Amino acid sequence: MLYLVILLAVCLLVAGFEMLLVLGIPALAAKTIFYGSMPDLAFVQKAIGGINHSTLLAIPFFILAAQLMGSGQIASRLTGLVKALVGHTRGGMGYTVIGGSMAFGSVSGSAPATVAAMGRMVYPEMRRAGFSEKFSLGLLVASAETALLIPPSITFIIYGWMTGSSIARLFAGGLAVGLVLGLAFAILVKLAAKRSGLEPHGRTTASEKLAALRAAGWALGMPVIILGGIYGGVFTPTEAAAVSVVYAILVEAFVYRNLTFAKLVEITEKSAISTATIFILLAMGGILAFFITLAQVPAEISAFLTAIDAGPLTFLLAVNVCFLIAGMFIDPNSALLILVPPLYPVATALGIDPIHFGIVVTLNIGLGMITPPFGLDIFVASSTLDKPVMSIIRGVWPFIAANIVVLAIITYIPSISLFIPNLLFGR
Repeated sequence: MLYLVILLAVCLLVAGFEMLLVLGIPALAAKTIFYGSMPDLAFVQKAIGGINHSTLLAIPFFILAAQLMGSGQIASRLTGLVKALVGHTRGGMGYTVIGGSMAFGSVSGSAPATVAAMGRMVYPEMRRAGFSEKFSLGLLVASAETALLIPPSITFIIYGWMTGSSIARLFAGGLAVGLVLGLAFAILVKLAAKRSGLEPHGRTTASEKLAALRAAGWALGMPVIILGGIYGGVFTPTEAAAVSVVYAILVEAFVYRNLTFAKLVEITEKSAISTATIFILLAMGGILAFFITLAQVPAEISAFLTAIDAGPLTFLLAVNVCFLIAGMFIDPNSALLILVPPLYPVATALGIDPIHFGIVVTLNIGLGMITPPFGLDIFVASSTLDKPVMSIIRGVWPFIAANIVVLAIITYIPSISLFIPNLLFGR
């Protein structure tokens, strides 16, 4: 059964079918051929019941908050603050891209949304600052990956829903790993700036920094509410998502006066389309995961690993390869839905911490999104900036190498992922 389902899914993917059908048709085929006695109603209940979970309410709220922020003033003011703090240094615009992507990721949770929003704002300034087109495009695409790790990450929310893991602990662990990844990219910026002979700009005065801080004051409230509320125990992640939407509407409409009713309707419509796409995938993926469990796939994988005497490190290496390849061809949510159900039970059986496993998986997905030939963020950047795909691919290779180094470190040193969660919430 398993091989037929996999073969059918691969054929549909290669033929160019939408991911809805790549996930749904194999699940329907498995039900019809191997579980024909199962009532059709049970099939429908699995699809609807799987997404009828309060945790998933955070996804549409964070998507809407990201749309509001990217279309208004919040994102640009956060980026402006980062630029005022580090933009005057050698290669300062590169650091601004990294910090701005983290800031945008701290309220959007989406790498493609970060590429689209940051690209329009900072790419022209990077070129004016003296960075090459190749490096500018590579840094822009790669930095957006931090949005998958810096809370609130939609990928973490889906993983937590699928595995029952604590989303708050995932957010805390992702924060540390996101900072490590940002540091790795900052080292590349420093080397590129030195190689290109870029000089520091005039130092930003204290009054200019204060002005930027004052201008971003209301914008800073967004990440403070989300992260402070979650880690302080005031909100659950879902409640924080709802509060972030209300806050974004109030700030954009009444403080910055940038949001009209017509614009709000347009943003809400776009957010609804994005939400519907994700939830349809989740419903189909839930059905497929159900049949994977019925087919005893996790047990078969565990038996195979036991037979070859493979330990946790060997297993994690195999996981890295699987997710890297999957991320190159399909969107991150689909990769999660296909690979986590069979792999997660094996990881827990091998004694791998669920939080550490989730962060390794998410870092892999982010790497796949910037890896040719079909990394999703490459095409988002190409569309946003009207640049050839090959120009972006040529610039992204150094960041892929840095990402692989970070992935190796995070994979084999679990304490980096677990230090902050254990500190905040105990072991």
